[in-house]
Amino acid sequence: MRLILAIDAIFPPLTGIGRYAYELATRLPMQGDFEELRYLGMWSWADISSAGASSSGGGGASAMSQWLGHLRRAMATKMWAVEVYDAISEVWRKRLLQQGRGAVLHSPNYFLPAYDGPSVATVHDLSIHRFPETHPAARRRYFDLAFERSLCRADALITDSEAVRQELIADYAVPPERVRAIHLGVDSAFRPQAADALIPVLSRHGLAPSRYLLSVGTLEPRKRLDQLITAYADLPAPLRERYPLVLAGSSGWLNDRVQPLIERGRSQGWLRYLGYVPQADLPALYAGAHAFAMMSAYEGFGLPLVEAMACGVPVLTSDCSCMPEVVDGAALLAESGDVAAIRMQLMRLLEDESWRTQAVPSGLRRAGEMTWEHCVRQTLEVYKMVA
Repeated sequence: MRLILAIDAIFPPLTGIGRYAYELATRLPMQGDFEELRYLGMWSWADISSAGASSSGGGGASAMSQWLGHLRRAMATKMWAVEVYDAISEVWRKRLLQQGRGAVLHSPNYFLPAYDGPSVATVHDLSIHRFPETHPAARRRYFDLAFERSLCRADALITDSEAVRQELIADYAVPPERVRAIHLGVDSAFRPQAADALIPVLSRHGLAPSRYLLSVGTLEPRKRLDQLITAYADLPAPLRERYPLVLAGSSGWLNDRVQPLIERGRSQGWLRYLGYVPQADLPALYAGAHAFAMMSAYEGFGLPLVEAMACGVPVLTSDCSCMPEVVDGAALLAESGDVAAIRMQLMRLLEDESWRTQAVPSGLRRAGEMTWEHCVRQTLEVYKMVA
């Protein structure tokens, strides 16, 4: 089989979809029997090193690739820029792909260019369709331009969860047989670790093992960090002092509501905001937490949930979207938007030792069912089907 994998989503700092694309790009050559495997960058044929990514999440990327990553994110917020990009890339990538005619084309990032051959696209979530107010206007514009066009072009579609698969079928009338749900994986670096092994990383962030509650995610409206912070602020002061809330994630967008809450928690001493944390530090950051919470209103998969469970950390998450599917009974659930319910479950998450003792092996077992190797094998099955 011949394969073209689009790697335009791989640019530093590596998060979310970029991580997924990177795992496919680096693992497919080891698991697939390919006559040819080529990587399609944004404007040219590429390789993984030229994408500026590394297994440390861009930590080894050049200063130039870091700068280009920041520039690309900035341009993605400009309405005129996304319209120009759409028009030019439609022509340019179609011309490039004439060289790969006959190969299977996979875009791990929603959107497929025009291509005269079998093609697959991964749709990670439909938040921009279901919660448009949580996305910048320019991003919504590009989605309007390119998404349904890509659905028509795709011979097969992949989603990260069954929840998103059902949404795609319901919202866009996609035939069920064209969509396959394939769970993402968790890297073996995410595992329980002894406290003394964690200290070199945690000390750089001013943290101590088992003395904080962690939440990982970009500061953006869909993550509902405002509700998590508000619920945390209502916990007894001694509990907040013993287990401060630690937030890790890039600054994101449309975060005017959450920033003042972060500053208030910081000033009162019970909240820490670390910003973007390099991939290499994340396993220790998770493994050192007393507990983990992610109260999103919507996710396509919620990879931090699985990473936390793989590290042996008890988890609290929302009872909506794909979250119950992903944790599969191994975590506490609270109704998204119900601050009182979140506060009550936070108390249990932090203090109920009987539940915590049961949650750790349950979470490890659930996380063990999700590996990148399994994700790649199932993805290869989709390629073979469309080929």
